Amino acid sequence: MISSDLKLRPLTTDDLSAILELDQACFGGLWTMEGYQRELDSPNSELLGLFSPLSTIKLLGMGCFWSILDEAHITILAIHPQYHRQGLGQALLYALLKTACDRGLERATLEVRASNLAAISLYQKFGFKTAGRRRHYYKDNGEDALILWLSELQYPQFQQTLDNWYINVSQQLSQFSWQLIS
Repeated sequence: MISSDLKLRPLTTDDLSAILELDQACFGGLWTMEGYQRELDSPNSELLGLFSPLSTIKLLGMGCFWSILDEAHITILAIHPQYHRQGLGQALLYALLKTACDRGLERATLEVRASNLAAISLYQKFGFKTAGRRRHYYKDNGEDALILWLSELQYPQFQQTLDNWYINVSQQLSQFSWQLIS
């Protein structure tokens, strides 16, 4: 079986149309072009994209975090619906956490819909713990958000944890004929 290459890289202004297409497919238009442009321009924002040269869909996934003091606040983790449950979310979350660690950030946090059990399971697999709840956080339906937290990104053992995650993510991707390339 032939593997399809997956490339992770920072997103740029050249990717804006693909970013908006993915946003529409995943969120129904969460952010505007101007909102994404602000993210791309901000030195405190990290926006990563997941690409495959063999896919007809240009941008398979994207993730974003804001550097706030010593914290990576993950604002987006999106995988195109056609590519769910193939390990791409794991690859993207791994990349976000590795980037946060490389930037010297000490912890990661995010909000997730209380009903989004698949996402919660993914975050828990990566060590996130529930730190609280924001009542009626989501404007579209008044749903609560869970606040998830991962600390100790700068502890010496976290590098080993990252290495283990890389191995696990690579094995998961290979089951679906994906191969992460640098």
